[in-house]
Amino acid sequence: MRPPGFWASGPDHPLARVLSPAGAAYGALVARRMDRAGVRAGCPVVCLGNFTLGGAGKTPAALIVAALLGELGRVPAFLTRGYGGREAGPVRVEPERHDATAVGDEPLLLARRAPTIVSRDRPAGAALCRRLGADVIVMDDGLQNPSLTKDLGLAVVDAPVGVGNGLPFPAGPLRAPLARQWPHVGGLIVIGTGAPGDDVARAAGTRGLPVHRARLVPESDEWAGRRCLAFAGIGRPEKFFATLAGAGAVIAARRPFPDHHAYQNGELAALAEEAKRLDATLVTTAKDAVRLPAAFAARVRVLRVRLVFDDPEALRRQLRRALDAAP
Repeated sequence: MRPPGFWASGPDHPLARVLSPAGAAYGALVARRMDRAGVRAGCPVVCLGNFTLGGAGKTPAALIVAALLGELGRVPAFLTRGYGGREAGPVRVEPERHDATAVGDEPLLLARRAPTIVSRDRPAGAALCRRLGADVIVMDDGLQNPSLTKDLGLAVVDAPVGVGNGLPFPAGPLRAPLARQWPHVGGLIVIGTGAPGDDVARAAGTRGLPVHRARLVPESDEWAGRRCLAFAGIGRPEKFFATLAGAGAVIAARRPFPDHHAYQNGELAALAEEAKRLDATLVTTAKDAVRLPAAFAARVRVLRVRLVFDDPEALRRQLRRALDAAP
């Protein structure tokens, strides 16, 4: 889904006020669920989640966390629900065998870095991670899922949007009232810059929580001066467009699609025709690329990015403390 525009307005927007009772009921239900006790996985669990619906940068953050855990001498595995895929799991993701319709797009990206398990039953998925030799589990999403006890929950915040109007769905983007989610969070990862993210960071600071600042940067410098037709079906396509423009690309057209969008042949044909007419290179995200048919994907350039932390050592120290404290 695409976030409705009024989520970025204040809580007094007419639609937000009309939907507030439904949001209060939904938020209370999710909050009560979050408070349930989970089971131990048999090894430490680090969860990358977000306070809101939609993308915030959890997958790039999970990749960096796994890399830091490896530097600490641990053997991580990723555990994810596999949003958008048909597999209920638990199943190990094999990129040469699975596609996005089977396991979702994000697991295919994670599986390039470490063993990745898709499982709607998180404890069953954690057990498979352990059988594969993992001694720490990195959950991509699942902050609101109580089934596993988390040794460290890190909330990822997209700084330009923060938590929107601060109301629970459908009145706003929050999955539960922010006050009810803070007790389940041990730190914050703020990606990018913006006053909304600064507000959430200040709230975390008043609670004594570490705030880790980071930014997305392109992995290569091939984009300067390249004329592009940019398309993306992610949580906030505008972030992709801004990153591409910041890398020096000349964006002839921007085509946003809903998050996890399943591209249809007609849409792809239209994109190809428009790119030809504009004399532009088709460019998309790594997450979108794994959802494209192979023949079409071969005609598309991918903007690959990595997450760079202002102080990676601070995040490494917090991970080390969480590992040391885990039973």
